[in-house]
Amino acid sequence: MTSIVSACRGDSQAHRIVPPTGFTARLTVFSAATMSFLTVFALTLSLASGRLGQRWGDELAQTATLRISAPGDQSVAQTKAALQVLDSTPGVASARALSAKEQRVLLAPWFGPDLPVDSLPIPQLIEIKETVDGFDAAGLRLRLQAEVPGAVLDDHTRWRAPLERAAERLKVLGWVSILLIGTTTAAIITLAANAALAANAQVIAVLRLIGAQDSYIALAFVRRFTLRALLGAGLGTTLGIFAVMVLPAAQEEGGFLTGLGFEGINWILPFLIPPLAALVAYMATGAAARKTLSELA
Repeated sequence: MTSIVSACRGDSQAHRIVPPTGFTARLTVFSAATMSFLTVFALTLSLASGRLGQRWGDELAQTATLRISAPGDQSVAQTKAALQVLDSTPGVASARALSAKEQRVLLAPWFGPDLPVDSLPIPQLIEIKETVDGFDAAGLRLRLQAEVPGAVLDDHTRWRAPLERAAERLKVLGWVSILLIGTTTAAIITLAANAALAANAQVIAVLRLIGAQDSYIALAFVRRFTLRALLGAGLGTTLGIFAVMVLPAAQEEGGFLTGLGFEGINWILPFLIPPLAALVAYMATGAAARKTLSELA
């Protein structure tokens, strides 16, 4: 980072050999701004996926559900028997039967709020909370099979693992996208630097004749393109942050599609994008300048 600062300070006259306007200037600023804007959203996606996976894991961990499917005249008795079994099961912290109102709320997203739970043959649900050590699911299933024939135990394992894997993959995809964006930015800036160096081939030849070193010439291009990338990245990041801020806030009904903003210390991350873009431009322009100057020798 110190070398970047030195390059940006540099000789205030040296950068005049680089065209201040034109195609390469616009391309560098535009590409840096666009890629930084996209990076903000890729970063948002990755962080939101991480939060989502953690929330899913926390909500489903150390919980289980017992479903009792029995005729109406037997449902109450089997529910009572199931609660007695659960109360005497090591590893079960608490167990309670959900009320008709609670079951209606659970089914509302699929069937609407006016679902007549009392008049439909809906299974009775029992919410189970485990201790830290948990319970023996296989042993509990055997006990329930013998004492409560209509009971089906769901320990959420088959739900939790795929959801957590999906969230983790989305998180990785976000970071891969950021890496691809950075690589694309470096490629575009390299092409722009090569174009600027080729366009100034005669100027470079004259500078060499009067004693200018290649390091001085390269520094001029590095300084100009680094500053352009920093400017463009700053604009793109600012627009991206404003766009994220106007996204809908977290809502239970919206699920993953809401609450995609930054939280807490994560707000620092988007402000790291402009200096990182400048670092990419510094490295890409430096490599392009050294390569092109050696070819022009």
